[in-house]
Amino acid sequence: MTTVIHAITPGDHFSPRTGSAIPTVVHGLASAAARDVPPWPQAVVVDRSTMRPRYDSAEPIEYDSAPWLTRNERGLDLVRARLGGVRRGTARFFTPVADAIRAREPSIVLAHNAPVLPWLLRDSPHQVILYAHNDLLRTYTRAEAGRALAGVAAIVCVSDSLADRTRAALPPALADQVHVVPNGVDAVQFSPAGDDAPPRPPGKPLRIMFVGRMIAEKGPDVLVEAAARLQRPDLEFVIVGSRGFARDAPLSAFERELRRTAQDSGADIRFEPFVDRMSLPDLLRSADALVVPSRWAEPSGLTASEGLATGLPVIASRIGGLPDVVGDAGILVAPDDPATLADAIAALADDPAERARRAAASRAYALAHDWSWSWARLRRVLEEL
Repeated sequence: MTTVIHAITPGDHFSPRTGSAIPTVVHGLASAAARDVPPWPQAVVVDRSTMRPRYDSAEPIEYDSAPWLTRNERGLDLVRARLGGVRRGTARFFTPVADAIRAREPSIVLAHNAPVLPWLLRDSPHQVILYAHNDLLRTYTRAEAGRALAGVAAIVCVSDSLADRTRAALPPALADQVHVVPNGVDAVQFSPAGDDAPPRPPGKPLRIMFVGRMIAEKGPDVLVEAAARLQRPDLEFVIVGSRGFARDAPLSAFERELRRTAQDSGADIRFEPFVDRMSLPDLLRSADALVVPSRWAEPSGLTASEGLATGLPVIASRIGGLPDVVGDAGILVAPDDPATLADAIAALADDPAERARRAAASRAYALAHDWSWSWARLRRVLEEL
């Protein structure tokens, strides 16, 4: 069986100590591949200096990373690209990754968010698939995309909305190579509280939770404003996350302003800094509903899936790939609209039967869209190569 090699961004941590999205996806797919019959061997190319412990789902292929791209190199790359050249700075940064792969037996390489890798491995015996988790080609002309991806075996996107944007940036021949493989969810790690969980104390407020990076694109401020509009004593809001992946990092200007706004809101709002993957399931089980108020077109949204798997009603923005992630189990609202979000939260809080129905629907949807389901979609793409 041909090995699948996952190439993640240099410096990214293949470790449960972080909440980084792409390593989470790689671990989910690799774990499902190991359960397949027959198992499909998986490896991951990872910077030697990154965090441990590492996930054990894929064989690590270690390398020493190159120095980070400078601002000047990024600028020169854009100029070269417009003139029909190669993004030399980006190529330099990814060369150690390509060299580590080139030394292996011929494999299928999944280049996660790395459109330069197909070009770097163009003369190798490896089959390279660009695995797009974001809008990677937004700074590419169609001509440059055609040059960079001329030898690609396939292009995988994590949602229909991202696939549409990617196809629009590609020459027709490459657009025909785009496939959609939605992300799955670990419905074992993320699961509802068991029957032995203590009953809800009488009069305890419903806990409405946000989990994500504390940046404007994720919309935690939209939830704070919605809470301020509600000011209901039967609701408490818990906002979990930091700008990065460290609990003790200094607060950013955005985080400080968000906390000031929350303090003046008249609502019961509590902040919790970043939690790692191992702590997240229990944290989600402490919630009664999850809100994903993104104001940008998230291609996927792993937190929404994990909320569904935990059996939480999920309220998410109607933008990007989020509607696909939550399906008919979730409640969709307009992005960047605190009033509409407040109405959705209030409606959920006022209807215990609807909360119970949504909770059951969430869990059922997650069970039907776990990582084995996602891996099966990806395996079909690989088998067509």
